[in-house]
Amino acid sequence: MKQWIDKLRKERTLRQEEFRQLLTGCDAETLRYINRQAREVSLLHFGNKIYIRGLIEVSNCCRNNCYYCGIRKGNPAIERYRLTGESILDCCKQGYDLGFRTFVLQGGEDPALTDDRIEKTVSAIRRNYPDCAITLSLGEKPRDVYERFFRAGANRYLLRHETHNEQHYQRLHPAEMSGKRRLQCLQDLKDIGYQTGTGIMVGSPGQTVEHIIEDILFIERLRPEMIGIGPFLPHYDTPFAEYPGGTVEQTLLLLSIFRLMHPSALIPATTALATLTPDGRERGILAGANVVMPNLSPREERKKYELYNDKASLGAESAEGLAVLQKQLNAIGYEISTERGDFNTIEL
Repeated sequence: MKQWIDKLRKERTLRQEEFRQLLTGCDAETLRYINRQAREVSLLHFGNKIYIRGLIEVSNCCRNNCYYCGIRKGNPAIERYRLTGESILDCCKQGYDLGFRTFVLQGGEDPALTDDRIEKTVSAIRRNYPDCAITLSLGEKPRDVYERFFRAGANRYLLRHETHNEQHYQRLHPAEMSGKRRLQCLQDLKDIGYQTGTGIMVGSPGQTVEHIIEDILFIERLRPEMIGIGPFLPHYDTPFAEYPGGTVEQTLLLLSIFRLMHPSALIPATTALATLTPDGRERGILAGANVVMPNLSPREERKKYELYNDKASLGAESAEGLAVLQKQLNAIGYEISTERGDFNTIEL
């Protein structure tokens, strides 16, 4: 296995059969080796800095009915909310005072959060915090709407494709949703000039090694600036409630694969990974991640944005827990960076 890892680090790609061997034959020793190689690459490009993003979960209302998601339209048990523009700006103010220089507005595809409202909010954030990056993660939109948000001041957009394989996509989503449409959205975002993020759920129901290879090759072609890799975690009020979650090991393997393939990418140690295992964030960083996203949302709303069971939102996962986060990072040799942390186009 080590020869494929060494080749991946040097050439930043493998043949499909080599990826297949790495994905199916990775034992504990191999995982430690690829994690170490990915960590070295991350340190070469970013030093021991971990960029922080202030996550603001603007709404848990959604028009979609994705089978894996706790805030899906078809879940009647969830208490719904949406933040006002004033509340979002208040979150930004608190975050700015804490040292955050990137705000991430994330939410379901909420029809009541109209394009005009989002554009107005983005403009207000840009006006009040001209030195900050604004990231949106608000789902699929027509290209002209993405262009409006970009002109208003948004810099980055996160839209995980979840799976590139159309059959697998239909396994995870109702018939009215389209994997092709999502891929077109990603291309639109790239063309407009956003720093664009995509990614997958690891271990989602029906996922095969062939699907993962397809995802790896798609991301290689897209060359996104941000790559989000997190485990599938079930939610008790979804059709996938009884399915097993993704594993820490496979998530860390894929995180390291993407770091070796995309040395300059911004790759978070996700909240899902921290939810799956108490030291998930640290293990993600030691496998090549260089971003964390503490929660800036109002405390009374955080538990309502539950995409999966037992989502971590307090302690080091919260904006007010930065001291705890700093201590945990220091323990593994890293430190918080309050820089914007934009994608670096300079390749080493």
